[in-house]
Amino acid sequence: MELLHYKLDNGIRLVHHRTNGMVAHCGLIINTGSRDERPKEHGMAHFIEHMLFKGTVKRKPYYIFSCLDNAGGELNAYTTKEETAIHASVLKEDFEKAADIISDLTYNSTFPEKEILKEKDVIIEEINSYLDSPAELIFDEFEEMVFEGQTLGRSILGTPELIKSFTRESLNEFVSANYDTTETVFCSVGNIPDEKVIRIFTKYFGNIPPKKIQKQRNKKHIYKPTTLTKKKDTNQIHCIIGNIAYDFKDKRRTGMFLVNNILGGQGLNSRLNLSLREKKGLAYTVESGYNSYRDSGIFSIYFGTDNNNLEKSISVINSELTKLRNQSWEHFSFIHPRSR
Repeated sequence: MELLHYKLDNGIRLVHHRTNGMVAHCGLIINTGSRDERPKEHGMAHFIEHMLFKGTVKRKPYYIFSCLDNAGGELNAYTTKEETAIHASVLKEDFEKAADIISDLTYNSTFPEKEILKEKDVIIEEINSYLDSPAELIFDEFEEMVFEGQTLGRSILGTPELIKSFTRESLNEFVSANYDTTETVFCSVGNIPDEKVIRIFTKYFGNIPPKKIQKQRNKKHIYKPTTLTKKKDTNQIHCIIGNIAYDFKDKRRTGMFLVNNILGGQGLNSRLNLSLREKKGLAYTVESGYNSYRDSGIFSIYFGTDNNNLEKSISVINSELTKLRNQSWEHFSFIHPRSR
C-alpha cells in the first residue's frame, strides 16, 4: 500500500503506512536535539524528553505511565543529536488513545518543580552509569574528537553541573525556541484506514498553534585526524576507529549503509565478525556503525580485546578495509544456512 502524506495548516505533517496486523505503531518526531542546545543548555533536550512524562495539564505522571501499559501497549521516547521522538505501540483499537497522549505530552506538559528536582538526580545517575561503562563512554568521547568544538560532538546527556542548573523557566524557553510545528512529523504504521488516521491526527494535532523557527545549525565540519589513548582500570582495551561520513542528503548514503552492514553489521557473517572473532578469536564484540546527520555523518568500528591483541586486531581491521577499497564484490563470500 502507498504511504499517506497529509499536512495540517499549522505545518505538522502526517505519514501513514497501512499494514495488516493487530498492532499499530505511532510517534511524533520533532527536529530538535542536543545539537540545538546553547552552551548553558547542554543536556536540556534529553532532560525535557524525561520531563514530558512527569505531568500535563490533564494527566498526572501515574496515569501517563499506566494508560497504555494497562491496555497491553507501550509508551516511550528518545533523544538524538538532531531529534526528539515520543512513540507508542498499541493494539489498533487503542490507536486514538496513543495519539491523544502523545499530543498531550508534547504540547501540554507542565514541568512540575518537584519532578524537575527528582529527575535531575535520575539523569545524573544515568550519566554516572555511562562513566562506569567504558564500552558506552568511548562512543561519546569518539564523537567529541571527530566533531571537536561543535554541538554535534557533545554528549546527549549533558553534564551534572549543567543538569543541576535547569529550571522550569529554562525548560519552557527551550521548547518555545526549538519546537517548530513545520519541522514536526507524526508517523504511524498499522491496519487503520487513511480516513480514520487523518481524523485522529487532525483532532489531536490540528489545534496546536503554528510556529516556524529559523534554526542556525553549524554547517560543514573540518575534520582533523586525531589519536587519543586513555588509561583505565579495565580488563579489556576498548577501541574505536572511524571518520566523518556522508550526510543524510547525500546520494551515496544508501551505499554506505550497505557497506557498513557487510563490514560490521549485526549479522554473524559480517566481515569483521568472521575475521576478528570467528577466525582469529581476538574479540568478543566487534561492530561498525554509520549515522547520518543533516550536514555531516560519522562512521566507526568498535571492538574490545585483550591488551596483548590490540595491534593484531587493528591489523586485521585494516586488512578488511583494504579489501573493501580494492576488491570487487565478487571476491566477498558469505555464510549461508545449510540443510542438516
